[in-house]
Amino acid sequence: MTPAITGNPFTQQRDFLRGSVVCDVSNWSVCSVSGPDRLTWLNSLISQDVLSLEPGQTTEALILDPHGHIEHAFLITDDGETSWILEEPGYGVSLVKWLSSMVFRMQVTVTDETGSFLVVASHGVGSAVAPEPIITWNDPWPRVQSGSIGYSPEPHPGDGWALQFQLCALDQKATLQALPQVDSSVLDALGIAAGRPRLADIDAKALPHEFDWLRSAVHLNKGCYRGQETVAKVHNLGHPPRRLTLLHLDGSSSLLPRPGDALMLGEKEVGRVTRAAWHFELGPIALALVKRSVDVTATLMVSTEEGTVLGNQQVLVSPDAGATRDVPRIPRLGRSSH
Repeated sequence: MTPAITGNPFTQQRDFLRGSVVCDVSNWSVCSVSGPDRLTWLNSLISQDVLSLEPGQTTEALILDPHGHIEHAFLITDDGETSWILEEPGYGVSLVKWLSSMVFRMQVTVTDETGSFLVVASHGVGSAVAPEPIITWNDPWPRVQSGSIGYSPEPHPGDGWALQFQLCALDQKATLQALPQVDSSVLDALGIAAGRPRLADIDAKALPHEFDWLRSAVHLNKGCYRGQETVAKVHNLGHPPRRLTLLHLDGSSSLLPRPGDALMLGEKEVGRVTRAAWHFELGPIALALVKRSVDVTATLMVSTEEGTVLGNQQVLVSPDAGATRDVPRIPRLGRSSH
């Protein structure tokens, strides 16, 4: 059992970014996919191209419903014999169940490994990690991957983000407990500041474009997969109806919004907070989904149970995202073409 973690959360955040502490995230969902057909089979199901995934390389992928809405988001790496999937807590059972239902005649075996290993999060090269990890997932965020595209203005607020997760044997528990550790809330605060979307931010209508997930988890030139038509249509011809934004909140009242709190522009509700935290440099911050049409310079008012708090937007997804295909205009009927 991990000892209780105490200390200043701001100090914990600094120490984590320096790589001098770790975070036990063994409650995260782990799934293994083994067998000679694993990469070909996975490639047919997920939003990312993994046909040429090299041993030790990490990428990110989504599983979408037929309408392009997000159902799963995970990191995936391969060791040459097995593909290892890491997803946020609580999603492992449904992921394994769905993947298993799609096996058919392919030579693959899907196994829920949650709880069978330790999972340790750290930041940066040379960070305080356990010896001899079985595999390592290196979070690709926010780097734009091959075949992908970013919707965020540069420089990205996540520049410098170097989160890694290591899978360790259970017999390493004593070694890990001897390392300086931080609470998992540290990851949340730092992830919000980096504009890093999580499944905690999505709802039943969530599209990858709204979260800038095309940069790290979607390959735009790969073959068919469930939801691919919607991904291509929104990117090429339309705009995502909402956009994720980073809110810099007024800290004078010490109010921190909760997930689901409404965002108001005047008397009109224009979005919802998805996550919020106190950051050691930025103060109170939040991620929020807002309507695409909301002026990026507008100051928004967050309505909480305790009162209201103002927030300024830092753009994570441009309102102009999408509509990349040059479609020729059709002249109006009766209008001269000369």
